[in-house]
Amino acid sequence: MQVAVIRHHDIDGAGFIADAFAARGAELAVYLFPAEGKLPPPDGVDHVVVLGAAWSVYGDDAAELGVGEELSWLRAVDAAGVPVLGICFGAQALAAALGGRVERAPRPEIGWRSVESLRPDLIEPGPWLEFHSDRCELPDGAQLLARTEVCAQAFTVGKHLAVQFHPEVDAAQVRRWLNAGGAAEALAVGQDPDQLAAQTEAEEEEAARRADRLVAAALRLAGADLTVLRAGRGV
Repeated sequence: MQVAVIRHHDIDGAGFIADAFAARGAELAVYLFPAEGKLPPPDGVDHVVVLGAAWSVYGDDAAELGVGEELSWLRAVDAAGVPVLGICFGAQALAAALGGRVERAPRPEIGWRSVESLRPDLIEPGPWLEFHSDRCELPDGAQLLARTEVCAQAFTVGKHLAVQFHPEVDAAQVRRWLNAGGAAEALAVGQDPDQLAAQTEAEEEEAARRADRLVAAALRLAGADLTVLRAGRGV
């Protein structure tokens, strides 16, 4: 199974999500967009993971940051029948590409929190790490899977799974975000950055297990052929 991971910042990684795919025999290719050029063609890709970004789908600098190109690429991926796991900005981009809309949320969500799951067999209540200021309106045909009072937290459309929270992160990733400007964002909503990093470290073991089960759900939604998953563990 060939998995293309799209990241938008060189300090980001797919973390626990990458581990879960690799544990099932996947070969991962990582692309840094837009800094390193073009997105991969859908041909030869079995699954796509789109990570978060510091910018918005609708921002004034969206064209400069290649947002339109990325949305067009996601439509091509969808047309090719390749399933996508969209995370945070990746979820918003998937919604926008398929006919939904993205807007500023009434307030940011930053920190560990539980979600209201409408399909706990697919999306666990958590806790999951939130770090976002936008929200999306779902495209036609999408099914809402989880929510908070602020916004949709997970949905599926076609073969795709999108989550607003961050199932991939460990404490090292959170510290990179905090050092890159996220500390001010956390403080602005009453989150102590040091406590956030410490809580993330305390959550790591369980977060890795939740991420693993989320990838299993994504593969079930995508209708993956389990015979090609070589790792001998169930999905």
